[in-house]
Amino acid sequence: MTSLRHHLRKIHPASLLLISFLTTIFVGAGFLTLPVSTRSGQIHVVDALFTATSAVCVTGLTVQDTGTYFSMFGQIVILILIQIGGLGLMTISVMFFRFFGKSVSFQHRMAMQETFSHTPRKDIYSILKSIFIFTGLTELVGAVLLTISWSRQYPFPQAAYLGLFHSVSAFCNAGFSLFASSLVDFRDSIPVNLTICGLIVLGGIGFPVIYDLHHYLSQCRHARCKFSIQTKSVLTTTFILIVAGTMFYLMLEQAHSLKGSGLGHQILYSLFQSITARTAGFNTLDLSGISNACAMIMMLLMFIGASPGSCAGGIKTTTLTVLVVSTWNRLKGNYRPSLFKKSISEANITKSLSIVGLSTFLIVLVFSLMLICQPAHQIQGPIAGDQFRVYLFEVISAFGTVGLSLGATSVINDWGKLLLVIMMLIGRVGVMSFSYVITVGQKKSGIEYVEENLMLG
Repeated sequence: MTSLRHHLRKIHPASLLLISFLTTIFVGAGFLTLPVSTRSGQIHVVDALFTATSAVCVTGLTVQDTGTYFSMFGQIVILILIQIGGLGLMTISVMFFRFFGKSVSFQHRMAMQETFSHTPRKDIYSILKSIFIFTGLTELVGAVLLTISWSRQYPFPQAAYLGLFHSVSAFCNAGFSLFASSLVDFRDSIPVNLTICGLIVLGGIGFPVIYDLHHYLSQCRHARCKFSIQTKSVLTTTFILIVAGTMFYLMLEQAHSLKGSGLGHQILYSLFQSITARTAGFNTLDLSGISNACAMIMMLLMFIGASPGSCAGGIKTTTLTVLVVSTWNRLKGNYRPSLFKKSISEANITKSLSIVGLSTFLIVLVFSLMLICQPAHQIQGPIAGDQFRVYLFEVISAFGTVGLSLGATSVINDWGKLLLVIMMLIGRVGVMSFSYVITVGQKKSGIEYVEENLMLG
Protein backbone atom coordinates (compact mmCIF):
# COMPACT_ATOMS: atom_id res chain seq x y z
CA MET A 1 0.00 0.00 0.00
CA THR A 2 2.87 2.35 0.88
CA SER A 3 4.56 1.53 -2.41
CA LEU A 4 1.34 2.29 -4.31
CA ARG A 5 1.02 5.68 -2.61
CA HIS A 6 4.65 6.42 -3.41
CA HIS A 7 4.09 5.70 -7.10
CA LEU A 8 0.88 7.76 -7.16
CA ARG A 9 2.72 10.77 -5.76
CA LYS A 10 5.17 10.59 -8.65
CA ILE A 11 2.48 10.54 -11.33
CA HIS A 12 2.37 13.69 -13.47
CA PRO A 13 -0.99 15.53 -13.54
CA ALA A 14 -1.38 14.79 -17.27
CA SER A 15 -0.99 11.06 -16.65
CA LEU A 16 -3.37 11.28 -13.69
CA LEU A 17 -5.95 12.97 -15.91
CA LEU A 18 -5.70 10.25 -18.55
CA ILE A 19 -5.88 7.48 -15.94
CA SER A 20 -9.02 9.00 -14.43
CA PHE A 21 -10.76 9.09 -17.81
CA LEU A 22 -9.69 5.54 -18.71
CA THR A 23 -10.86 4.24 -15.33
CA THR A 24 -14.27 5.87 -15.73
CA ILE A 25 -14.61 4.59 -19.30
CA PHE A 26 -13.86 0.96 -18.44
CA VAL A 27 -16.09 1.00 -15.37
CA GLY A 28 -18.88 2.59 -17.42
CA ALA A 29 -18.43 0.06 -20.22
CA GLY A 30 -18.68 -2.72 -17.63
CA PHE A 31 -22.01 -1.38 -16.40
CA LEU A 32 -23.33 -1.04 -19.96
CA THR A 33 -22.54 -4.70 -20.70
CA LEU A 34 -24.88 -5.80 -17.90
CA PRO A 35 -28.12 -7.38 -19.21
CA VAL A 36 -30.17 -4.80 -17.29
CA SER A 37 -28.60 -1.94 -19.29
CA THR A 38 -30.21 -2.80 -22.62
CA ARG A 39 -33.75 -3.66 -23.65
CA SER A 40 -32.55 -6.80 -25.43
CA GLY A 41 -30.33 -7.83 -22.54
CA GLN A 42 -27.13 -7.88 -24.57
CA ILE A 43 -24.67 -5.53 -26.23
CA HIS A 44 -21.46 -6.02 -28.18
CA VAL A 45 -18.44 -5.27 -25.98
CA VAL A 46 -16.96 -2.83 -28.51
CA ASP A 47 -20.31 -1.01 -28.71
CA ALA A 48 -20.39 -0.73 -24.89
CA LEU A 49 -16.81 0.61 -24.87
CA PHE A 50 -17.64 3.05 -27.67
CA THR A 51 -20.77 4.33 -25.89
CA ALA A 52 -18.98 4.69 -22.55
CA THR A 53 -16.11 6.58 -24.20
CA SER A 54 -18.51 8.83 -26.06
CA ALA A 55 -20.35 9.61 -22.80
CA VAL A 56 -17.27 10.17 -20.63
CA CYS A 57 -15.57 12.23 -23.34
CA VAL A 58 -18.87 14.11 -23.78
CA THR A 59 -18.91 13.48 -27.52
CA GLY A 60 -22.33 12.12 -28.43
CA LEU A 61 -21.40 9.76 -31.27
CA THR A 62 -23.58 6.67 -30.92
CA VAL A 63 -23.56 3.25 -32.54
CA GLN A 64 -26.92 2.39 -30.96
CA ASP A 65 -29.91 4.66 -30.43
CA THR A 66 -29.81 5.78 -26.79
CA GLY A 67 -33.57 6.11 -26.34
CA THR A 68 -34.64 2.78 -27.81
CA TYR A 69 -31.67 0.44 -27.43
CA PHE A 70 -30.79 1.14 -23.80
CA SER A 71 -33.10 0.55 -20.84
CA MET A 72 -33.83 3.16 -18.19
CA PHE A 73 -30.91 1.77 -16.17
CA GLY A 74 -28.56 2.01 -19.15
CA GLN A 75 -29.69 5.57 -19.89
CA ILE A 76 -29.04 6.59 -16.28
CA VAL A 77 -25.56 5.03 -16.48
CA ILE A 78 -24.89 7.06 -19.62
CA LEU A 79 -26.20 10.22 -17.92
CA ILE A 80 -23.90 9.67 -14.92
CA LEU A 81 -20.94 9.09 -17.24
CA ILE A 82 -21.76 12.33 -19.07
CA GLN A 83 -21.83 14.26 -15.80
CA ILE A 84 -18.58 12.70 -14.60
CA GLY A 85 -16.98 13.33 -17.98
CA GLY A 86 -18.15 16.93 -18.03
CA LEU A 87 -16.83 17.79 -14.59
CA GLY A 88 -13.98 15.27 -14.56
CA LEU A 89 -13.51 12.36 -12.17
CA MET A 90 -10.66 14.10 -10.37
CA THR A 91 -12.78 17.21 -9.81
CA ILE A 92 -15.50 15.11 -8.23
CA SER A 93 -13.04 13.09 -6.15
CA VAL A 94 -11.25 16.22 -4.90
CA MET A 95 -14.53 17.81 -3.79
CA PHE A 96 -15.65 14.51 -2.24
CA PHE A 97 -12.49 14.22 -0.16
CA ARG A 98 -12.66 17.89 0.73
CA PHE A 99 -16.27 17.52 1.87
CA PHE A 100 -15.32 14.72 4.28
CA GLY A 101 -12.22 16.56 5.51
CA LYS A 102 -9.73 14.22 3.83
CA SER A 103 -6.41 15.42 2.48
CA VAL A 104 -5.96 15.81 -1.26
CA SER A 105 -2.67 14.95 -2.94
CA PHE A 106 -0.48 17.61 -4.56
CA GLN A 107 -0.85 15.85 -7.93
CA HIS A 108 -4.64 16.20 -7.74
CA ARG A 109 -4.39 19.89 -6.93
CA MET A 110 -1.94 20.45 -9.79
CA ALA A 111 -4.22 18.60 -12.19
CA MET A 112 -7.12 20.81 -11.13
CA GLN A 113 -4.91 23.85 -11.52
CA GLU A 114 -4.00 22.93 -15.10
CA THR A 115 -7.61 22.12 -15.98
CA PHE A 116 -9.52 25.04 -14.52
CA SER A 117 -7.17 28.00 -14.16
CA HIS A 118 -5.02 29.88 -16.67
CA THR A 119 -2.82 31.35 -13.92
CA PRO A 120 -1.62 29.87 -10.59
CA ARG A 121 -4.34 30.24 -7.96
CA LYS A 122 -4.29 29.61 -4.23
CA ASP A 123 -8.07 29.38 -4.08
CA ILE A 124 -8.44 26.30 -6.33
CA TYR A 125 -10.94 24.79 -3.88
CA SER A 126 -13.05 27.93 -4.10
CA ILE A 127 -13.02 27.61 -7.88
CA LEU A 128 -14.08 23.96 -7.73
CA LYS A 129 -16.88 24.78 -5.29
CA SER A 130 -18.13 27.49 -7.63
CA ILE A 131 -17.98 25.04 -10.55
CA PHE A 132 -20.18 22.53 -8.72
CA ILE A 133 -22.72 25.14 -7.65
CA PHE A 134 -22.88 26.75 -11.08
CA THR A 135 -23.17 23.39 -12.85
CA GLY A 136 -25.97 22.21 -10.58
CA LEU A 137 -27.97 25.44 -10.80
CA THR A 138 -27.57 25.76 -14.57
CA GLU A 139 -28.57 22.18 -15.25
CA LEU A 140 -31.54 22.53 -12.90
CA VAL A 141 -32.78 25.69 -14.63
CA GLY A 142 -32.29 24.05 -18.03
CA ALA A 143 -34.17 20.94 -16.91
CA VAL A 144 -37.10 23.04 -15.64
CA LEU A 145 -37.34 25.04 -18.89
CA LEU A 146 -37.19 21.91 -21.06
CA THR A 147 -39.71 20.12 -18.82
CA ILE A 148 -42.14 23.01 -19.26
CA SER A 149 -41.70 22.87 -23.04
CA TRP A 150 -42.13 19.11 -23.31
CA SER A 151 -44.91 18.73 -20.73
CA ARG A 152 -47.37 19.77 -23.43
CA GLN A 153 -46.50 16.67 -25.46
CA TYR A 154 -45.55 14.10 -22.83
CA PRO A 155 -46.79 13.09 -19.37
CA PHE A 156 -45.10 15.18 -16.68
CA PRO A 157 -42.81 12.39 -15.29
CA GLN A 158 -41.57 11.61 -18.80
CA ALA A 159 -41.18 15.30 -19.65
CA ALA A 160 -39.18 15.84 -16.45
CA TYR A 161 -36.89 12.90 -17.23
CA LEU A 162 -36.38 14.12 -20.81
CA GLY A 163 -35.71 17.63 -19.53
CA LEU A 164 -33.11 16.48 -16.99
CA PHE A 165 -31.32 14.17 -19.42
CA HIS A 166 -31.09 16.74 -22.21
CA SER A 167 -30.16 19.56 -19.83
CA VAL A 168 -27.18 17.64 -18.46
CA SER A 169 -26.25 16.45 -21.95
CA ALA A 170 -26.41 19.98 -23.36
CA PHE A 171 -24.49 21.71 -20.55
CA CYS A 172 -21.78 19.03 -20.65
CA ASN A 173 -21.70 19.45 -24.44
CA ALA A 174 -22.32 15.71 -24.83
CA GLY A 175 -24.98 15.68 -27.55
CA PHE A 176 -26.66 12.48 -26.34
CA SER A 177 -30.40 12.53 -27.01
CA LEU A 178 -33.23 10.17 -26.10
CA PHE A 179 -34.95 11.05 -29.38
CA ALA A 180 -34.04 8.92 -32.40
CA SER A 181 -33.64 11.99 -34.63
CA SER A 182 -31.93 14.13 -31.97
CA LEU A 183 -33.89 17.42 -31.79
CA VAL A 184 -35.17 17.47 -35.37
CA ASP A 185 -38.78 17.17 -34.22
CA PHE A 186 -38.34 20.35 -32.15
CA ARG A 187 -36.53 22.45 -34.75
CA ASP A 188 -39.35 25.04 -34.75
CA SER A 189 -39.62 25.28 -30.96
CA ILE A 190 -37.99 28.53 -29.93
CA PRO A 191 -37.95 27.68 -26.16
CA VAL A 192 -36.27 24.31 -26.76
CA ASN A 193 -33.75 25.77 -29.23
CA LEU A 194 -32.79 28.73 -27.07
CA THR A 195 -32.57 26.64 -23.88
CA ILE A 196 -30.32 24.03 -25.49
CA CYS A 197 -28.19 26.74 -27.16
CA GLY A 198 -27.82 28.61 -23.86
CA LEU A 199 -26.75 25.47 -22.03
CA ILE A 200 -24.25 24.59 -24.76
CA VAL A 201 -22.66 28.05 -24.72
CA LEU A 202 -22.45 28.18 -20.90
CA GLY A 203 -20.89 24.72 -20.82
CA GLY A 204 -18.49 25.56 -23.65
CA ILE A 205 -16.96 28.90 -22.67
CA GLY A 206 -15.05 27.28 -19.84
CA PHE A 207 -15.26 27.33 -16.06
CA PRO A 208 -12.40 29.87 -15.69
CA VAL A 209 -14.46 32.38 -17.68
CA ILE A 210 -17.60 31.60 -15.66
CA TYR A 211 -15.65 32.11 -12.43
CA ASP A 212 -14.21 35.38 -13.74
CA LEU A 213 -17.68 36.64 -14.70
CA HIS A 214 -19.09 35.64 -11.31
CA HIS A 215 -16.21 37.37 -9.52
CA TYR A 216 -16.79 40.52 -11.57
CA LEU A 217 -20.55 40.62 -10.95
CA SER A 218 -20.31 39.80 -7.24
CA GLN A 219 -17.29 41.80 -6.13
CA CYS A 220 -16.36 44.34 -8.76
CA ARG A 221 -19.61 46.16 -9.43
CA HIS A 222 -18.57 49.17 -7.33
CA ALA A 223 -14.85 48.94 -7.86
CA ARG A 224 -12.48 49.12 -10.79
CA CYS A 225 -12.11 45.55 -11.94
CA LYS A 226 -10.88 44.18 -15.26
CA PHE A 227 -11.53 40.93 -17.00
CA SER A 228 -8.54 38.71 -17.66
CA ILE A 229 -7.23 38.38 -21.20
CA GLN A 230 -8.48 34.78 -21.05
CA THR A 231 -12.07 35.91 -20.51
CA LYS A 232 -11.89 38.67 -23.10
CA SER A 233 -10.44 36.42 -25.81
CA VAL A 234 -12.86 33.54 -25.10
CA LEU A 235 -15.98 35.73 -25.15
CA THR A 236 -14.86 37.65 -28.25
CA THR A 237 -13.84 34.58 -30.23
CA THR A 238 -16.95 32.64 -29.20
CA PHE A 239 -19.22 35.48 -30.33
CA ILE A 240 -17.42 35.84 -33.67
CA LEU A 241 -17.53 32.09 -34.35
CA ILE A 242 -21.25 31.84 -33.52
CA VAL A 243 -22.16 34.79 -35.78
CA ALA A 244 -19.84 33.69 -38.61
CA GLY A 245 -21.06 30.09 -38.43
CA THR A 246 -24.68 31.20 -38.54
CA MET A 247 -24.10 33.44 -41.55
CA PHE A 248 -22.16 30.79 -43.49
CA TYR A 249 -24.77 28.10 -42.81
CA LEU A 250 -27.55 30.50 -43.79
CA MET A 251 -25.85 31.37 -47.08
CA LEU A 252 -24.58 27.93 -48.07
CA GLU A 253 -27.67 25.85 -47.28
CA GLN A 254 -30.36 27.81 -49.10
CA ALA A 255 -30.68 25.10 -51.74
CA HIS A 256 -30.19 22.20 -49.34
CA SER A 257 -31.24 21.72 -45.70
CA LEU A 258 -32.84 25.20 -45.45
CA LYS A 259 -34.81 24.93 -48.69
CA GLY A 260 -38.51 25.71 -48.28
CA SER A 261 -38.22 27.27 -44.82
CA GLY A 262 -39.11 30.85 -43.92
CA LEU A 263 -36.37 33.38 -43.11
CA GLY A 264 -37.11 33.31 -39.36
CA HIS A 265 -36.85 29.54 -39.22
CA GLN A 266 -33.73 29.57 -41.39
CA ILE A 267 -31.99 31.92 -38.95
CA LEU A 268 -33.06 29.75 -36.00
CA TYR A 269 -31.84 26.56 -37.71
CA SER A 270 -28.55 28.17 -38.75
CA LEU A 271 -27.90 29.57 -35.27
CA PHE A 272 -28.47 26.18 -33.68
CA GLN A 273 -26.17 24.33 -36.12
CA SER A 274 -23.47 26.99 -35.67
CA ILE A 275 -23.50 26.63 -31.87
CA THR A 276 -23.80 22.85 -31.76
CA ALA A 277 -21.11 22.27 -34.41
CA ARG A 278 -18.29 23.53 -32.18
CA THR A 279 -19.16 21.64 -29.06
CA ALA A 280 -22.36 19.71 -28.53
CA GLY A 281 -23.50 17.42 -31.33
CA PHE A 282 -27.26 17.95 -31.21
CA ASN A 283 -28.91 18.69 -34.52
CA THR A 284 -32.27 20.09 -35.57
CA LEU A 285 -31.77 19.36 -39.29
CA ASP A 286 -30.79 16.27 -41.26
CA LEU A 287 -27.11 16.86 -41.96
CA SER A 288 -26.62 13.96 -44.37
CA GLY A 289 -27.60 16.14 -47.33
CA ILE A 290 -25.65 19.31 -46.56
CA SER A 291 -23.44 20.79 -49.26
CA ASN A 292 -19.70 20.14 -49.40
CA ALA A 293 -18.98 23.80 -48.65
CA CYS A 294 -21.19 23.72 -45.54
CA ALA A 295 -19.65 20.41 -44.44
CA MET A 296 -16.22 22.05 -44.70
CA ILE A 297 -17.32 25.00 -42.55
CA MET A 298 -18.77 22.64 -39.94
CA MET A 299 -15.58 20.58 -39.88
CA LEU A 300 -13.61 23.76 -39.30
CA LEU A 301 -15.90 24.71 -36.40
CA MET A 302 -15.59 21.21 -34.92
CA PHE A 303 -11.80 21.38 -35.25
CA ILE A 304 -11.72 24.66 -33.31
CA GLY A 305 -14.07 23.37 -30.60
CA ALA A 306 -14.89 25.26 -27.40
CA SER A 307 -12.72 26.93 -24.78
CA PRO A 308 -10.12 25.69 -22.26
CA GLY A 309 -11.47 24.47 -18.94
CA SER A 310 -14.80 23.53 -20.51
CA CYS A 311 -16.53 20.25 -21.26
CA ALA A 312 -15.57 20.18 -24.94
CA GLY A 313 -12.64 19.26 -27.18
CA GLY A 314 -10.98 20.71 -30.27
CA ILE A 315 -7.92 22.94 -30.44
CA LYS A 316 -9.86 25.52 -28.34
CA THR A 317 -10.86 29.11 -29.07
CA THR A 318 -7.83 30.61 -27.33
CA THR A 319 -5.45 28.63 -29.53
CA LEU A 320 -7.17 30.06 -32.61
CA THR A 321 -7.02 33.57 -31.14
CA VAL A 322 -3.30 33.36 -30.40
CA LEU A 323 -2.51 32.04 -33.88
CA VAL A 324 -4.61 34.65 -35.69
CA VAL A 325 -3.28 37.55 -33.60
CA SER A 326 0.35 36.46 -33.77
CA THR A 327 0.15 35.84 -37.54
CA TRP A 328 -1.47 39.23 -38.18
CA ASN A 329 1.07 41.03 -35.98
CA ARG A 330 3.99 39.39 -37.70
CA LEU A 331 2.60 40.22 -41.13
CA LYS A 332 2.62 43.84 -39.96
CA GLY A 333 6.19 43.47 -38.76
CA ASN A 334 5.38 43.35 -35.05
CA TYR A 335 7.40 40.50 -33.62
CA ARG A 336 5.96 40.96 -30.14
CA PRO A 337 2.24 40.14 -30.68
CA SER A 338 -0.26 41.74 -28.31
CA LEU A 339 -3.91 41.19 -27.48
CA PHE A 340 -6.12 43.58 -25.50
CA LYS A 341 -3.00 45.63 -24.66
CA LYS A 342 -1.25 42.55 -23.26
CA SER A 343 1.77 40.88 -24.84
CA ILE A 344 1.44 37.25 -25.87
CA SER A 345 4.35 35.12 -24.71
CA GLU A 346 6.46 33.10 -27.11
CA ALA A 347 5.55 30.04 -25.04
CA ASN A 348 1.86 30.58 -25.83
CA ILE A 349 2.57 30.99 -29.53
CA THR A 350 4.78 27.90 -29.66
CA LYS A 351 2.21 25.85 -27.75
CA SER A 352 -0.58 26.99 -30.06
CA LEU A 353 1.43 25.99 -33.14
CA SER A 354 2.22 22.63 -31.55
CA ILE A 355 -1.44 21.99 -30.73
CA VAL A 356 -2.59 22.75 -34.27
CA GLY A 357 0.27 20.76 -35.82
CA LEU A 358 -0.24 17.70 -33.60
CA SER A 359 -4.02 17.83 -34.01
CA THR A 360 -3.80 18.05 -37.80
CA PHE A 361 -1.31 15.19 -37.96
CA LEU A 362 -3.48 13.06 -35.70
CA ILE A 363 -6.63 13.69 -37.75
CA VAL A 364 -4.85 12.87 -41.01
CA LEU A 365 -3.39 9.68 -39.52
CA VAL A 366 -6.65 8.35 -38.06
CA PHE A 367 -8.61 9.41 -41.15
CA SER A 368 -6.18 7.48 -43.36
CA LEU A 369 -6.51 4.40 -41.15
CA MET A 370 -10.31 4.74 -41.30
CA LEU A 371 -10.23 4.69 -45.09
CA ILE A 372 -7.98 1.63 -45.03
CA CYS A 373 -9.97 -0.46 -42.55
CA GLN A 374 -13.51 0.40 -43.73
CA PRO A 375 -14.95 -1.49 -46.74
CA ALA A 376 -16.15 0.99 -49.35
CA HIS A 377 -19.57 -0.67 -49.71
CA GLN A 378 -20.62 -0.18 -46.07
CA ILE A 379 -21.99 3.35 -46.44
CA GLN A 380 -25.57 3.22 -47.68
CA GLY A 381 -28.21 5.79 -48.60
CA PRO A 382 -27.69 9.28 -50.05
CA ILE A 383 -24.12 9.50 -48.77
CA ALA A 384 -23.00 6.22 -50.41
CA GLY A 385 -19.86 6.67 -52.46
CA ASP A 386 -18.83 9.72 -50.46
CA GLN A 387 -16.57 7.98 -47.95
CA PHE A 388 -13.89 10.67 -48.05
CA ARG A 389 -16.17 13.43 -46.75
CA VAL A 390 -18.16 11.15 -44.45
CA TYR A 391 -15.16 9.62 -42.66
CA LEU A 392 -13.26 12.92 -42.42
CA PHE A 393 -16.34 14.52 -40.86
CA GLU A 394 -16.60 11.60 -38.43
CA VAL A 395 -12.95 11.74 -37.36
CA ILE A 396 -12.98 15.51 -36.79
CA SER A 397 -16.27 15.19 -34.90
CA ALA A 398 -14.66 12.61 -32.60
CA PHE A 399 -11.55 14.74 -32.10
CA GLY A 400 -13.62 17.82 -31.28
CA THR A 401 -15.84 15.65 -29.02
CA VAL A 402 -18.77 17.09 -30.97
CA GLY A 403 -20.86 14.07 -31.90
CA LEU A 404 -22.29 15.22 -35.23
CA SER A 405 -22.32 12.58 -37.94
CA LEU A 406 -23.17 12.27 -41.62
CA GLY A 407 -24.31 8.69 -41.06
CA ALA A 408 -21.14 6.63 -40.71
CA THR A 409 -21.15 5.91 -36.96
CA SER A 410 -23.78 3.17 -37.08
CA VAL A 411 -22.15 1.25 -39.95
CA ILE A 412 -18.42 1.36 -39.24
CA ASN A 413 -16.74 -1.89 -38.18
CA ASP A 414 -15.03 -2.59 -34.86
CA TRP A 415 -11.66 -1.28 -36.04
CA GLY A 416 -13.25 1.99 -37.04
CA LYS A 417 -15.02 2.24 -33.69
CA LEU A 418 -11.76 1.68 -31.80
CA LEU A 419 -10.07 4.39 -33.87
CA LEU A 420 -12.84 6.81 -32.97
CA VAL A 421 -12.57 5.76 -29.30
CA ILE A 422 -8.91 6.82 -29.37
CA MET A 423 -9.79 10.10 -31.06
CA MET A 424 -12.51 10.92 -28.54
CA LEU A 425 -10.17 10.22 -25.64
CA ILE A 426 -7.36 12.36 -27.05
CA GLY A 427 -9.80 15.12 -27.93
CA ARG A 428 -11.16 15.23 -24.38
CA VAL A 429 -7.83 14.93 -22.56
CA GLY A 430 -6.06 17.28 -24.98
CA VAL A 431 -3.30 16.63 -27.49
CA MET A 432 -0.61 18.27 -25.36
CA SER A 433 -1.50 16.25 -22.27
CA PHE A 434 -1.72 13.07 -24.32
CA SER A 435 1.62 13.76 -26.03
CA TYR A 436 3.24 14.23 -22.64
CA VAL A 437 1.91 10.87 -21.45
CA ILE A 438 3.33 8.97 -24.43
CA THR A 439 6.73 10.71 -24.15
CA VAL A 440 6.99 10.54 -20.34
CA GLY A 441 10.34 9.43 -19.02
CA GLN A 442 12.35 11.05 -21.81
CA LYS A 443 14.89 13.37 -20.29
CA LYS A 444 15.43 16.84 -21.71
CA SER A 445 18.74 17.30 -23.41
CA GLY A 446 20.95 19.99 -21.90
CA ILE A 447 22.94 20.35 -25.12
CA GLU A 448 22.46 23.44 -27.31
CA TYR A 449 23.75 23.48 -30.88
CA VAL A 450 24.79 26.34 -33.14
CA GLU A 451 21.81 28.01 -34.86
CA GLU A 452 21.45 27.98 -38.64
CA ASN A 453 18.60 29.44 -40.67
CA LEU A 454 16.25 27.50 -42.92
CA MET A 455 14.35 28.83 -45.94
CA LEU A 456 10.66 28.89 -44.95
CA GLY A 457 7.49 29.69 -46.87
